[in-house]
Amino acid sequence: MHKVSLGTACLLFSILSLHAQSPLEKGLQSINRTSAEAIVEFLADDELQGREAGMHGSRVAARYIVSRLKQDGIRPLDENGYYQSFEACSRERQQRGRWQVHPDSVAILKQGTHRSLKMNNVLAYIPGRRSDEYVIIGAHFDHLGVDETLANDKIYNGADDNASGVSAVLQIAHAFILSGQKPLRNVIFAFWDGEEKGLLGSKYFVQHCPFLKQVKSYLNFDMIGRNNKPERPQHVVYFYTAAHPVFGDWLKQDIARYNLQLQPDYRSWDNPVSGSDNASFALSGIPIIWYHTDGHQPSDHAASLNWEKIVEITKASFLNAWNLANESNY
Repeated sequence: MHKVSLGTACLLFSILSLHAQSPLEKGLQSINRTSAEAIVEFLADDELQGREAGMHGSRVAARYIVSRLKQDGIRPLDENGYYQSFEACSRERQQRGRWQVHPDSVAILKQGTHRSLKMNNVLAYIPGRRSDEYVIIGAHFDHLGVDETLANDKIYNGADDNASGVSAVLQIAHAFILSGQKPLRNVIFAFWDGEEKGLLGSKYFVQHCPFLKQVKSYLNFDMIGRNNKPERPQHVVYFYTAAHPVFGDWLKQDIARYNLQLQPDYRSWDNPVSGSDNASFALSGIPIIWYHTDGHQPSDHAASLNWEKIVEITKASFLNAWNLANESNY
């Protein structure tokens, strides 16, 4: 009779347990603090100079995101590549004015003295069984850059705003791949440029998306790693479109089912059109979910983040995304 060592038995048990897991559980198990730290610490490093839209640090961030998507084998949304390039224009500085990406507004601005910025969204997707339906999971990767007039720390590193959100989208994309299951709908992973200058990347996408009417929902992240309520470290604001109360039900059920350490402030909203890139989609009548905590300070460094919260929010939102991608009706 062959004897099996304790180590071999444990390994066999782990393998059998992995095989016994559902695709959803396989994906959920992959979400972890180490991955979150690796992504956030790179994006919030001083070398990226605050990732201001149109500047070198933002372009480096975009290339880093693409490298992670390639590593997971997630294909670009467009056959020409992962980058959706666009231009934003504004009046010259003394005249003041918002940055514009709509082609008519850009054409008018170019008739006079104007400013111009070249930017890139990063777009990738996992194809679904229903090729004519889409869900989008998104976060902006740009931040405020550098202010040379600030005393002491001049760099807005943007660890929470919004490297934390980018880490969630990348981990969710990885979790979908590891699940091994093809989703019901196409799942787009979107990383927006130019959010801090007026939601420019998401506005441009919505204005030029040929399948916008086929987008079933949008899940947004903007600052998920800090807290304006220090006495409540598990606090997170959970915005969602009021016409879809099931979005609130899903989160409540998943917190109980998976023992997620979160205390959400549930805020249903008839038309969630302010605050972040969710507005670009809500204005087009697309149902949204948006996770949000806190924000904009030069002290927004990786060391100040609540990593446990980031992981728990990422797990909860992966479960949201799974439902958005796979529930036949909502």
